[in-house]
Amino acid sequence: MAKAKKSTKKERNPSQYCSMPEVQGRDLSHIIDRYRLRLIAKLDRMWVNGTQLTYYFFKQPAQWRGGSEQEQAVRDAFSTWKDLGIGLTFREVDAPEEATIRIGFDQSDGSWSYVGRDCIDYANNPAQRTTNYGWDLTTSYGRDTALHEIGHVLGFPHEHQNPKAGIVWDEEKVYESLGGYPNYWSREQTHWNIIRKIPANTVDGSDWDKDSIMHYQFEAGLIVNPPEYQNEPLIPASGLSSVDIQTIQTLYPPLPPSTPTLFEYESQRFSIDPGEQIDFIIKPTLSRKYTLQTFGRMDTVMVLFELRDGIEEFIDGDDDSGFDFNSKIKAHLHRGREYIVRTRLYFSGSQGSGSIMLY
Repeated sequence: MAKAKKSTKKERNPSQYCSMPEVQGRDLSHIIDRYRLRLIAKLDRMWVNGTQLTYYFFKQPAQWRGGSEQEQAVRDAFSTWKDLGIGLTFREVDAPEEATIRIGFDQSDGSWSYVGRDCIDYANNPAQRTTNYGWDLTTSYGRDTALHEIGHVLGFPHEHQNPKAGIVWDEEKVYESLGGYPNYWSREQTHWNIIRKIPANTVDGSDWDKDSIMHYQFEAGLIVNPPEYQNEPLIPASGLSSVDIQTIQTLYPPLPPSTPTLFEYESQRFSIDPGEQIDFIIKPTLSRKYTLQTFGRMDTVMVLFELRDGIEEFIDGDDDSGFDFNSKIKAHLHRGREYIVRTRLYFSGSQGSGSIMLY
């Protein structure tokens, strides 16, 4: 959408950088098939499409409070992503216990966010932030920062760490620059957030999008190659790039107007490509404990929600990727209520063919 992409350059503010929390990636060393490994690694942090991400602004402690203007800047950033027509939805809630994304505005802690499903895998304490904003979000640079951190929430890493970018750093100058005011990063932090390359098997799409909202701006002299940035700063254009928009719409396409029903004891076959998703509505005829299970040689993530007044309440999920067994959820379902099960495919050994059953 043209309104989401501006032609103007970001105001130069090279001292303020986002710092991602360091997390231990999932061990996939047991997977021999390289194609299977790449698909799982690439999609590992993505949400199932159709997920409603709830978010909360901390009011306590006082240093985490942002105030109305800062909170509104984040709401506007959520709207910018949602207005692209993606299948995810966002809803503000009044309690941290109800939130998947918990946001603080600690000015002494910089801007950072967990990436995608790391928000629930590594930050599941309701008193714990999943995202922080460390500077004013009402400036042009600040508005881009709000979009950038939500990009992390949606599952995107830093674009300047894309191994396809071909960036060669003057590493000692980078360490010196980030080690000083106002970041005072350690060499380890600088390596994690700038020098380190993202594993190649997690990258798909364009070779390098220097205007991505997920790209830092860099002062002249930190980059050796491409050579034009030895003497000129690298300043991405403001707003979402065309590649950002295409990528988010591919990963989280608009939901279909209707969803088929999954009936008890009736196996539903499906054939989808890696990264695609199949959804089913469930209307139990009895209140009892049910089992949902996929069948076939597939790697999938399956998530079950209850539908209440248009709101999806998470019940349970299972990710079987990388192992030779199928996704399975056991849950007590109630007659007269409505549920939805969403299943995203990582990899299939038989052209995406498989089935799902409720029993």
